[in-house]
Amino acid sequence: MALSKRRRFEVFKRDGFKCAYCGGTPPNVMLEVVHIIPKSKGGTDDINNLITACFDCNRGKSNIPIGQLPEKVSANLEKAKRIEEQTLAYYKFLNKLKRKREKECKEVEDVFKLTYPDKKLTARFIITSVKRFLKHLPVEEVKEAMAIATERIPDNSDRCLTYYCGICWHKIKGIKEDG
Repeated sequence: MALSKRRRFEVFKRDGFKCAYCGGTPPNVMLEVVHIIPKSKGGTDDINNLITACFDCNRGKSNIPIGQLPEKVSANLEKAKRIEEQTLAYYKFLNKLKRKREKECKEVEDVFKLTYPDKKLTARFIITSVKRFLKHLPVEEVKEAMAIATERIPDNSDRCLTYYCGICWHKIKGIKEDG
């Protein structure tokens, strides 16, 4: 099956409308999209196996596999590898932060459960309140706010949590005014 016009254009665009072998550009040369690993040798139509070549360079290559990738393709491959490594490192870092934040939320809930052992903070409250406070305050201050709230209002968990939010917002407001 022949390559679609769209696929050919994507390859031309990626390669800067330039022959990867000799650097020739239109109108001086006629460009073609060719396989790095020939289809006759098991190559596919995947865009990573396609490259821009001029008519003359492609005819000289025939169906012989390229021993060394042209500089532009090699550079793109190295860049893609670096991007993949950075992306994996970034997601690993995000997962580490997520686990840390979950641990901190659990610590805040544990302080709450000392006074209200039969109650549990809802997932919504953790997301909309506890996590938000942890973005602005150190975990020890957020836990301290919960300890103060549970000590002052030990008989009504809903009022206690409202008071806790007030303490945290007051701390955050104080930080913003000082900073």
